[in-house]
Parts: sequence; structure tokens; C-alpha cells
Amino acid sequence: MTKSLEEVHQSVATQHKKKGFRKILAFLGPAYLVSVGYMDPGNWATDIAGGSQFGYSLLWVLLMSNLMALLLQSLSARLGIVTQRDLAQASRETYSRSINYILYFLAEIAIAACDLAEVLGMAIGINLLFDIPLIEGVLITVLDTFLLLFLINKGIRKMEAFIIVLVAIIGFSFIFEMIFAEPELDKVIYGLVPSIPSSAALYIAIGIIGATVMPHNLYLHSSLVQTRKFDRTPAGIKQALKYNFIDSTIALNLAFFVNAAILILAAATFYKNGMFEVAEIQDAHQFLEPLLGTKWAPILFAVALIAAGQSSTVTGTLAGQIVMEGYLNLRIQPWVRRIITRLIAIVPAVVVILIYGESVTGKLLILSQVILSLQLGFAIIPLIHFVSDKTKMKGFHISRTTQVAAWIIASIIVTLNAKLVYDEITSWLQNSDNPTVLWLTVVPLAFGFLTLLLYIIFKPFVTRIKSNIENHSPHHLKLVYTPKESYGKKNIAITVDFSKADEAALNNAFELGGIDAQYTLIHIVETVGALMYGGNVDDHETTIDEKLLSEYKEMLSSKGFKIETELGFGKPNSVIPEIINLGNFDILVMGTHGHTGLKDILFGTTVDKLRHKISIPLLIVK
Repeated sequence: MTKSLEEVHQSVATQHKKKGFRKILAFLGPAYLVSVGYMDPGNWATDIAGGSQFGYSLLWVLLMSNLMALLLQSLSARLGIVTQRDLAQASRETYSRSINYILYFLAEIAIAACDLAEVLGMAIGINLLFDIPLIEGVLITVLDTFLLLFLINKGIRKMEAFIIVLVAIIGFSFIFEMIFAEPELDKVIYGLVPSIPSSAALYIAIGIIGATVMPHNLYLHSSLVQTRKFDRTPAGIKQALKYNFIDSTIALNLAFFVNAAILILAAATFYKNGMFEVAEIQDAHQFLEPLLGTKWAPILFAVALIAAGQSSTVTGTLAGQIVMEGYLNLRIQPWVRRIITRLIAIVPAVVVILIYGESVTGKLLILSQVILSLQLGFAIIPLIHFVSDKTKMKGFHISRTTQVAAWIIASIIVTLNAKLVYDEITSWLQNSDNPTVLWLTVVPLAFGFLTLLLYIIFKPFVTRIKSNIENHSPHHLKLVYTPKESYGKKNIAITVDFSKADEAALNNAFELGGIDAQYTLIHIVETVGALMYGGNVDDHETTIDEKLLSEYKEMLSSKGFKIETELGFGKPNSVIPEIINLGNFDILVMGTHGHTGLKDILFGTTVDKLRHKISIPLLIVK
């Protein structure tokens, strides 16, 4: 498995930094690249619509969405820090090839849809600021391909600094907008109290929540945290988790400020003046100057929009690289990857604008959000499964309380997004001149997505239950031992992995050695922690394996066999030969089709490597 974003992997050292602020500063950065996805042009439309129609009353929805995003992004960071795998890589290692291809395809569509929103946002900003036609503005956005290449070659810290500058531009722009708008502070505070004024407000609230968590941000964050090089001891990992949570908290609260500022601006200008129908970004820009009485208001609005689009598109490209490399284990030149992503977004934007005109940009933005909604569950649910897995997380899995909170948030987001998708499909069916085509294409596709979502939700639970039934218990072993007059083997090594394969291995070993032989049960712990720390690892799986090996010894000893145990750590094809060659064994007996890393060495050429490394016969039992 290649390293995530290999060109900048562990490129930022943190170990030499002093404690306190300098130490925290070394970890700050990844969440700022993620945060721009929460203030991209796709969010602006819902914020403007919410503020112009319902004033300050939906501010609490933004706050709740921010808390949801903070939890999910912290889970994403945890996955990357602990396992050194991004979300795409973890999925590739967990699901079958066919499922991964589908998940990759969906992730690519989501990134292209997000890029479409960013292209349109930048183009609208260029159009508003310089009066350049929208179609030309869309084509100008191709140029940021070269900006990304320049930044990535300068290192991740330079890219983070560039994004932070853009975020600062957005933030300062809206600080001045707030000064111009003079919002009513008491109503702002009251807006943080949950309330839904009407059914129309519920729809806008769904749109705000649906546009909040971007699926590509979960892939992105799990990779970007790996740019930090820190002590991989349990204490070092714990410290990295703490500092990255601080990073996420600061960055996402800045994103909340920007979204809240957009909604407050719309409330303090349009809603206050009875202009409840302002929902398009262009309309908002047009009315700012006459309502606020300053030419700087629309200029700052356009500048912030360009900065939001530019920053989002840079991070979207990185997410595309992470998804492609993670799911397909495929690397292509970054500039090729960038151009492909940008063309996928630009082509539909150009075609639609040429055919229907510039007035459809708002509908294109909504469409991009619907596509993102479809993909969201396929990123959130695997993430929760992964960070809840005690084996994957090596003792840093999330608590039961956090799991419950995460599943509640996932249920809310997926349900609201499903409603948004359902409403869109229903609208298409009602307004279509040929609904039969939609019934034969869009509806089956939606049901296909639903089936895949249910599969991803329940498969890990089923696998875990099945694993618990089949594995990790010596009491289910059916031992068949037939005494003979003489036996040739006196010192026998047996590999065990606590699965049904152990029955065949043990029975064959006992047939070879009888009741008087000496047997040594060998089990290899092959977690990431074991690979890194060897015998010093102290994680959940190692504790379980030690206990089970002890139970095997106790149970077999009670039947009269002479049993010793040996627990190894690392790659089986390296560790097993070391144990065998140091011992005085006559033969090594191995079973096949286990449920841990041992099964991997019994197929292909790896078994030959093992055979050539040991000096005694090897018996493979099926």
C-alpha cells in the first residue's frame, strides 16, 4: 500500500518542537484545508436563502451542523493518525474489489460535483468583480491547475499558509460586511435557540445541513494529518490526537463564523427590507450596495466568493488524488489528475450555460449539492465502522458514547439527505415530459444506491458476529486423536490463528507425535502496532490473543498433551522462521483458511519464501 499523499507524507516534523504553543503550532494546518469545504460557494446559496426568507431564526441549524462536522472530522483525523491509512485506503483493505470500485466511482462523482460548485462560484465572483462574462470566467478557472502544482512543490506548509490567507480574506471581508450591515445582536443571539418557523424553513434547514458535511473532506482530513511526523508511541499518538482536535475546533469554528456571517448579512439586509425571495448569489451581490449604502459591500462580497472558490478547488483536487490512490492504488501525475477533475466540472458547466444561459447557475449549484448528498452516507458510515473497530484502531477506538453520537449524526445527515434526494426525484417525475425514462433509469439507480448503503451499514456487524462465533474459542475444537504403537516426531511446532483451521492442524500434529511428543503452539500478532513496536505493543488484539493462546494451552494440557506457547509479533513469513530456527523442532504444521494475517502467507509465492527460510519439513493442512 502506497503512502497517502506520498510527496508530502510525514514532511512536517513535530518532535523537535518545544511544548506549549510551538508544539500546537506544528500540528495546526490540516483542518484549515478541510474547513474551506464548509464555506465553499455551494454553502452560500443555502445561507443566503435561509437569511433572506427567515431572518436569524436558522442560525441554530448552522451551529448544530458545525458540531456534527467537528465530530466527523475528528473521527477522520483519528483514523489517519492511528492507522496511518486514509479513508479510501481503509475501505480498500476492508471491502471487496467490486464494492471498492463502486465506492471509488461515487467518490469521484462527488468530487466532480463539488468542483462544479467551486468552478461556478469562482466564475460568478470573477463576473461580479470584473464584469467578465460567466462563460469566460468558467474557462479562467482552468488556470488554478498550475497554482496547485506550484504550491504542492513548495511543500504542504506553504499550501496551508496559502489557504489560511484565503480563509483570512473571506473572514475579514465578512467582518466589514457585518459592520456595514449593522445586524441586531439580540436577534442574532435569539437565532441560536432551536425553532422552525414553517415547513419551508424545514426545507432550507435540510439544505443547510445537507451542504455542511462534504464527503471529500473526510477523505482529505484522514490523509492530511499524516503529513505530520511525530513519535509513534501510544503517548505520541495520544498527543497528536489532542492537537489535531484543537486544530479542527479552531478551523471549523472559523467556517461556522463565515456561514453565520453570510446568513446574518442576508437577514440584516434582504429580510429586514422585505426582500424574501433573494436566493441567487448574483442577486445578493446586486442589492448589497443600494441597501448598505457603500460600494465596498459588493466588492468584498465578490472577493470573498473568489477566495472561497479558489481555496475549495485546491483542496478538492487533493481529495481527488487521495481517492484515486487509496481505492485503486494508482498514481498519476498531479497535473494530469488536476486537469481531468477540472474538465469533468467545466464541461457540464460550459454546456449548460451555453444552452440555457447564465440564469441556470443557481440550479446547477443545487444539483451539485444533491449529488453530494447521494455520496455522503458512503463516506460517513465506513468511517464510523473503522474508528469503532478495536483491531484496526489498536486501542484508540472511540468510546461507546462517541459511537452512539456518531451514529445519531450519521442517521440525521443520511435521512435528511435522503429526503432531499427523494424530493428532487419526485419533482423530476412530476415535471418531466417523459417520466417513463426516469422510472427506468433514475429510480432503479436510487434503489441501487439504497441497497449499497444498507450493505455498507450492516456488513461489518454481520462479519463481526460471524467472526465472534467462528473464532477466538478453543472450546469449539473437535479433536480426533487415534493412539498408535510408534511415533516419529517428538518436537512439533503448530501455527494457530483461533479459527476452524486450527482443528485440522492440531489433529494432524497429534497424529504425527502422539501423547508423548512436545508441542509448541505459535501465533503471530500482525496488527500495525505489532509491526511497528514488536513485543512492546500493548493493544486490544494482543491482549485477546495472549488470553486465547493461554486457553488453548490449558485445554490441550488437560487432555494429556505437553503444550508450550510462543507469541510472535510482525510479519508471519519473517517471524515464524525466526521462532522455528531458534527452536529444536522436527516439523512445522500449518492450517489454511484462517481469519487473520496468517492466511495471507499460505497462498501464492509467500509460502515458498517461508519454506526456504526454515530448515525443517513444513506440513500444510487443508
